[in-house]
Amino acid sequence: MTQLNEEELKRLVKAAIPDAEVIVRLFSGDDHFEMEVRSSAFAGKSRIAQHRMVYAALGEHMREAIHALKLKTSPR
Repeated sequence: MTQLNEEELKRLVKAAIPDAEVIVRLFSGDDHFEMEVRSSAFAGKSRIAQHRMVYAALGEHMREAIHALKLKTSPR
């Protein structure tokens, strides 16, 4: 799998969670990211469920292209 950049990660999340507001920053090397995601789809869901939605959007990239992800989610 190829390396990802911030815009590609944002695109993946928005494809799975269309109303998401996504901020992605690279914080170390080329595979350590921090991400903030806000979406009405998170309303009523636990933090774990919210994170699982984002992980599902990133799919296999979480295993192969992303070494570390600092994730913050919240409903709008």
